[in-house]
This record gives sequence, structure tokens and C-alpha cells, in this order.
Amino acid sequence: MIRVVLPAHLRTLARVSGEVSLDVAGPPTIVSVLNALEERYPMLRGTIRDQVTRERRPFLRFFACAEDWTHEPADTPLPEAVAKGEEPLLVIGAIAGG
Repeated sequence: MIRVVLPAHLRTLARVSGEVSLDVAGPPTIVSVLNALEERYPMLRGTIRDQVTRERRPFLRFFACAEDWTHEPADTPLPEAVAKGEEPLLVIGAIAGG
């Protein structure tokens, strides 16, 4: 079971509170987690990644075990602590400005 923490606006859209737990087929990667997330919560399709290109949307970042995974290859296996459900995968809305 993979735990995912979504930003507040995506939790509202998905009508969930707190973190989400997902069953992920195969080794947990960013791609497999996002596939499972969009399968369970279809209203999130197109919010985290583009529906056509499947690329991450700007201003969203991924963190696992206190490390930034945003620019890691999307098929890289997530850390063991995330795979075991000990730590969540965080989807964070980045802040921009000057």
C-alpha cells in the first residue's frame, strides 16, 4: 500500500481528506503511483500531469523520504520506505514569485 499526500486543492477536487492509500501494480514508481491515483480518482486526470503528453505539470513537485524526486526519471523505483508504506509520497504545489 502506497501512501500519497496531495496538496489541499487536489484533495478538495478528489473529495478526500488526509492522505490517500493506493494499491500499485508492480514496482512503485512515480508513473505507477500516478496511474493508480488517476484510476481511483479520475477527476485528478490532467491536474498532476498533462493528459496527452503525460508530463508533470509545472509548479508541482514530488518528494519521497525528504528528497526531491521531481526530476528523477519517472520509472525509477521509489525508496523502500515509500514502497512499504512507511513514508508517503508527497505531491507539493511549488511556490513561485519574487
